[in-house]
Formats: sequence, structure tokens, C-alpha cells
Amino acid sequence: MPTKTMKAVRLHAFGGPDVLHYEDAPMPELAAGEVLVRVHAIGLNPPDWYLREGYQALPPEWRPQPSFPIIPGTDMSGVVEAVADNVKDFRVGDEVYSMVRFPEKGMTGSQTYAEYIGVPSSDLALKPAVIDHIHAAGAPMSLLTAWQFMIDLGHDEPNPLQSYKHVPVPLEGKTVLINGAGGGVGHFAVQLAKWKGARVIAVASGKNEKLMRDLGVDEFIDYTKSAADEVVRGVDLVIDAVGGPDTSRFFRTLKRGGALFPIFPLGFAGQDEAERLGITVSATQVRSNGPQLAEVARLLDNGTVRVVIDSTFPLADAAKAHERAAAGGIQGKIVLTVA
Repeated sequence: MPTKTMKAVRLHAFGGPDVLHYEDAPMPELAAGEVLVRVHAIGLNPPDWYLREGYQALPPEWRPQPSFPIIPGTDMSGVVEAVADNVKDFRVGDEVYSMVRFPEKGMTGSQTYAEYIGVPSSDLALKPAVIDHIHAAGAPMSLLTAWQFMIDLGHDEPNPLQSYKHVPVPLEGKTVLINGAGGGVGHFAVQLAKWKGARVIAVASGKNEKLMRDLGVDEFIDYTKSAADEVVRGVDLVIDAVGGPDTSRFFRTLKRGGALFPIFPLGFAGQDEAERLGITVSATQVRSNGPQLAEVARLLDNGTVRVVIDSTFPLADAAKAHERAAAGGIQGKIVLTVA
């Protein structure tokens, strides 16, 4: 019997956006515990281009050695096409969204850049009813990252990034500085902090000021005109959605007993200084979590949290979407659409 096929974007080698090929690929087979979803939209996230490039930022011994071709992507929104016999929480026709098998398949592709995908039911939630598939697809990884850093970790898995468990801090009445506030994780972090009663200082480029004001920030700093670490003091928590080796510059903004949460902690080398200053530095690895997506869906439905869309591209133009990401200055999320 001929193998059923679908359209997908696949990698046959690591490289630039030009290695993303829109082509025929085998349809996924429904496995126990899974739901087959007809994909309507796909959210882009940094792990998509890290994988496409072969995780060049990692030491060689940590880089993936996948069996090509591979289908990248972690986030999607779509409609249930079929359900395995042992799945009871979803039915054919349900509109759903998910961050799929992350980080388990993060290094080799969770396969959302496709017309169909098999999703573990534990990773899946009903799509927020009042938003469309494009906005729903823009939420999972970025919103779960902000949620697990700031609200509820939601699991007991060992932290691969540090020897101690990440613990969110109470936000009500606190002053929170969010660096990279206009991006995917940043704009969700702003909204969650305001929801929890924090005073929020947003740091982003000037083009994001109107959006940040609309989201209710108390103070806005255009980093192209003023360095937040030079002008802000006495902060309780810094969410650095940019992260990297320079994240320790925010130590000077924090009061003793404060916390710094770098979303991208690779390269950080200031733990000794943090301890001397009485600052907690902590990060975590975002993990797929269907129940948490069901929880945040209520916030998306009632308007407490909204998804900002930077741009959309057809799935066939995934390379152009990655070029847009590489250009930088992303406001919110880039999303691929599936006809």
C-alpha cells in the first residue's frame, strides 16, 4: 500500500534558511497516547533556528547528530483528526494547541512544520476559544516559558542548567524589570507580572513603547537611548529575556535579596558575585505541559493575556520566516500558516 504523504518543511543538512525545504513527507502514524492533529498554524521560536544551524552555540560534544531528514518546530494550533483508543480527553474536531515534546525532541525537531502531527495527549490543550489559530500558535513555548519562570514551574524534573531547583518568586507589590520586553517571552512576562500585581519596568527598543504602554507597564526604557542597568536601582526581580554572558550587568539594578532570571543563561559566569551581593540567579528549561496550557488558555480567553503577532508566512515560505527572525527587532511572535 502506498505511503500517505503530507506537505512539510524538512532539513536534509544544517545551515542557513535556505536548507528549509517544503516537500512531501510521510504522514505520521497515530501511536498509543497520541492525538493526530491537522495543523493550521505554527509558532516560531529560537530553538527552531538553533536546530536549523546545528546548535552552533553549544560545545561540539553537546550538538545533535540527527538522522536526516528532520522536521523542525515545537508550537502549533490545529484541529484533531484522529485519537488513539487510550486517549479520553480529546475527540475528533476539537480545536487544540500545544508545545510538542519539548525538550525531549527539541534537539532533533518536534515536527510541527507540517500539515499533520501526532501529539502526546499530555502535551495538548483545547485552544482558547476567542482567539484564532494564528494567535494560539504564537503562545505555547513563549507563554509557557514566562509561566514556568514566573508563576509555576509545574514539574519536578532535574534542572539541566543548575544544581538547584528553580523557584518563582511572589510578584504582588514587587518591582519587576523585564529586558527584551517586546519579544516573544518578554511581552508575555510583562502581562503576567501586571496580572500578579507587580510594578513593571519594560526595556525594549523605542518602536515598542506604544505596545508596552497598552500592556500597562509603569515605566518604559528605550535601550537605544538609555542603559537600564545604569539608571534603575532597587528592583526586586529582573527577567532578562535576552540573557547571555552580559546578564550580570543587571546585578546593579537589584536590591539585596532580589532575583535575576535569565531566559537564556548560557555563558553566565557571575554566580560568585551574585552570592556576594545576596542575589539569586536562577533559570529553568521550559517543558511541554498540557495542563498549564489549559490554565493559560483561560487568561487568553478573558483578555488578561494577549498574543502579539509580528508577522505571518505560509508554511512553504518557512525560509523567509527564518530570515525575518534573523533580521531581529521582532515584536511578539512570527507564525507560519498552513492552507
